Amino acid sequence: MIDNLLDAYTPLFIWIGLGIVLSSFSTVIFLKFLGQGLYWVGVPLQLLVLARHTNSSEGGLIPGVAIAVLLLSLVLALLIWWSWQWFNTNKAQPEEKTVDVSAMKASLGSFILAAILGNTGFVGLVLTEVLLSPENTDWAVLFSVTTNVAGTYGIAVLIASYFGQRETENHWWLQLRDIVTVPSLWTFFIGLNTQFVELPPLVESALDQAVWVVIALALLLVGLRLGKMRSWGSLAIAAIASTIKVFIVPLLVGLVATYLGVVGEHRLVLVLMSGTPTGLSVLILAEVYDLDRDLLSSTIALTFLGLFLALPLWLVWFS
Repeated sequence: MIDNLLDAYTPLFIWIGLGIVLSSFSTVIFLKFLGQGLYWVGVPLQLLVLARHTNSSEGGLIPGVAIAVLLLSLVLALLIWWSWQWFNTNKAQPEEKTVDVSAMKASLGSFILAAILGNTGFVGLVLTEVLLSPENTDWAVLFSVTTNVAGTYGIAVLIASYFGQRETENHWWLQLRDIVTVPSLWTFFIGLNTQFVELPPLVESALDQAVWVVIALALLLVGLRLGKMRSWGSLAIAAIASTIKVFIVPLLVGLVATYLGVVGEHRLVLVLMSGTPTGLSVLILAEVYDLDRDLLSSTIALTFLGLFLALPLWLVWFS
């Protein structure tokens, strides 16, 4: 297990650490350029290559599991938030019970997003590439695509627009346009439908190496973004959201999978993908819909720390 942990931690430590070190020298323009490049070129290329080696026989099962995990995270976030607020309300003195309803609503929306949106496209695929056999990474790819489409470009947009503090045009046809134009979705389906096309060995090798370049750049971007964070407010509630994201949800997924007879690497991939750190996409939603940036930034950092603590447990219990 020590070897597995070293294999999993090494790319995370190297590239995220390098990004944190270089963050003081990077500019906002460079961060946007790198993010846009990964969105339009890097991640679509990664999913194209992985999809070409994906067994699509589980194409209906894994998306269903991914959506179920999103809904489970949503329900848990709401229940825990209401319990937390009820405890604080009863504990507070009468003169302390006046709250900013708009700010509280934005914090609730941010709490939900932090608890349900995982970094499946970057960190999740890194972990599964390192820890799983090549024939079992197809589940990770399907899980990641579903989470990005149904989660980031579907449920998350609805939540952000509802709980945001300012009015934002958010017509249903605009959301449909965003989903249809997701480049990763198209390249994934292209990859699935071109599995029978044999490419020259040199091209196949170059594409496989390109996947690791994309992974390195994605982790570098995570480090750059973490290094740019200057606000660490809302730590208490961020710690609760982080616990839901990297401990409670993956533990429940692992137990349910075991009960249903899913074991071995198939069970582990479900646990890993459901317990990835909070994705950087929540910060984009925070800017567009005026959500609680402090809470989201703190949760991103805490979930990365939580991943390093949780990963040995998942390998012992669910591998």
